[in-house]
Amino acid sequence: MAEKKFEKAMERLEQIVQDLEEGELTLEESLKVFEEGMKLALFCNKKLEEAEKKVTMLVNDEKGNGVQIPFEPDGDENGK
Repeated sequence: MAEKKFEKAMERLEQIVQDLEEGELTLEESLKVFEEGMKLALFCNKKLEEAEKKVTMLVNDEKGNGVQIPFEPDGDENGK
């Protein structure tokens, strides 16, 4: 599963959710696809966390020089 592309994993996860919402699967089938969905969700979450670590923002310091700082989703635009 580690080689699976994020986009393909998300597509399959969306299909699993749709299948479960339709309610036409047997209990055994539902459990099987639910387990697959949980594995895919963990995989996708890991990939998103890896991507978040790589994201940086280019900002200007107090002297007007461009600097790179880690992206902080809860921080202000100066990364503080």
